[in-house]
Amino acid sequence: MTVKKVGGNKLSQMFIFGADNLNKNVKMVDALNVFPVPDGDTGTNMNLTITSGVKEVRNLSTDDASKVATSFSKGLLMGARGNSGVILSQLFRGFSKAIEGHSEIDTKLFAEAFEAGVETAYKAVMKPVEGTILTVAKDSAKKAAKAARKSDDMVDVMKQTLKEAKESLDRTPDLLPVLKEVGVVDSGGQGLVTIYEGFLAVLEGKELPEVSVSGPSMDELVNAEHHKAQSHMKTEDIHYGYCTEFMVKFKSEKTEKNPFSEEGFRNQLSEHGDSLLVVSDEDLVKVHIHTEKPGDMLTLAQTYGDLINIKIENMREQHTAILDDENKPELETNIPEQSAKKEFGIVTVSMGSGIEELFKSLGATVVIAGGQTMNPSTEDIVKAIQEANAEKLLILPNNGNIVMAAEQAATVVEEEVAVVKTKTVPQGISALLAFNPSASLDDNQLAMTEAVKHVKSGQITFAVRDTSIDGVDIKKDDFMGIFDGKIVSSNGTQKEAAEALLSEMVSDEDEIITIIFGEDADESEASALGDWIEGQFPDAEVEIHPGNQPIYSYIISVE
Repeated sequence: MTVKKVGGNKLSQMFIFGADNLNKNVKMVDALNVFPVPDGDTGTNMNLTITSGVKEVRNLSTDDASKVATSFSKGLLMGARGNSGVILSQLFRGFSKAIEGHSEIDTKLFAEAFEAGVETAYKAVMKPVEGTILTVAKDSAKKAAKAARKSDDMVDVMKQTLKEAKESLDRTPDLLPVLKEVGVVDSGGQGLVTIYEGFLAVLEGKELPEVSVSGPSMDELVNAEHHKAQSHMKTEDIHYGYCTEFMVKFKSEKTEKNPFSEEGFRNQLSEHGDSLLVVSDEDLVKVHIHTEKPGDMLTLAQTYGDLINIKIENMREQHTAILDDENKPELETNIPEQSAKKEFGIVTVSMGSGIEELFKSLGATVVIAGGQTMNPSTEDIVKAIQEANAEKLLILPNNGNIVMAAEQAATVVEEEVAVVKTKTVPQGISALLAFNPSASLDDNQLAMTEAVKHVKSGQITFAVRDTSIDGVDIKKDDFMGIFDGKIVSSNGTQKEAAEALLSEMVSDEDEIITIIFGEDADESEASALGDWIEGQFPDAEVEIHPGNQPIYSYIISVE
């Protein structure tokens, strides 16, 4: 397969597949996070960051690569968490700047964009450390440039870029002694490799690769190595004790009196800490720093605007807890170890393995099998809440018959639980995209409920008997089109039924049409339906996903 150029739609798919593959591998990447300063989990931070970028991309309807990259970059910046997340946002900030004004990307521009990303990321870091994600990005970008001079095939260039990224990742222990001592590769570099694997999968038209990791096995990493590096330092050796992250939204009345300079601000902060990252655009600046005086950093930042998304963690307390945990005697017990609770968990109901994977890629913590003909019980939902292991839970029933069971489950558990009354799979998807990990439980419930109002849901299924409903005559074995719970058409074939349903659902204002095909519809039929949609509604962006759901040959979302 040869790909000469990539437009906005293909680039969107690359970003989405890259994010999906990182999401699949997030536990593995977290397990590699062994730096001697406890500062969050690399995989989780990168995953939350790229998810924010993909959310912006999904809201676009354009085949302009430049616009897609700009939107992705903006989303990454807003959602960047931790060192690794901020660096990732800067890699794609430089990438997007390099392709600005270009609706398509060829191999030469592709390579230039990778190199621009590396340059931008290195500038954002006060003291770049080799043997990290920066090195993997730099080495692979150089390889991309070399490959692009010889080939005009995007697939070939991405293959060589990924190959070099993996080889550079394997070399990271030679550059960072702590990695060699623990026996792992760099976690951020591994995260970047998983993203690049997603890029290549799209260009080759293949599925995402299986989870894999260089070095020790997953079990070895999780059970033995995760905190080993922490024991090589003392808590009192942590010079700057507070991991401080915040954003400043610029206010013109402040910047007119006190003009903002990214370099100048970075130099100011550098006197008060380390692990410093400062990145900005025309609207805001994002900061990550380890410091002894987080309050002073916030006061200084306020001279430019309003503080938002503040997070301060005491790393000495974190380190002490890790050492205490490692020094506890091992007891023989059959009780499985329970990890610390996450702040947020999302429980959602799905029918079909494809829909389950889609929900997980969008951030669902636990997916319960269920739906129209198999409603999960209150007990099933309670078990899912416990499995999610989070302090605050959001439940998405995705079916009107499951809402009451979800609300009942929320009343019998100790955790804080809010139910978002989604009644269809498209509503569940829309709600997941609206989730904000930095917002409160109540605010998320409100935002996700509001998002549901902007999506239209449709299903195609078959009739089990002759009947007449709402003026529609239905024959046994006909295919019915259901629009937001109301039967609007009945036809002899799935194709006719889907086309009739879409004609009812789609208006001139709609931008995104998503087709999820089930067990009774194959990919070629779904693709043909997608072609028909593009012909009928040329201004709408079409997405097609395998859902493998029973009963409904098609589930359709219109936004």
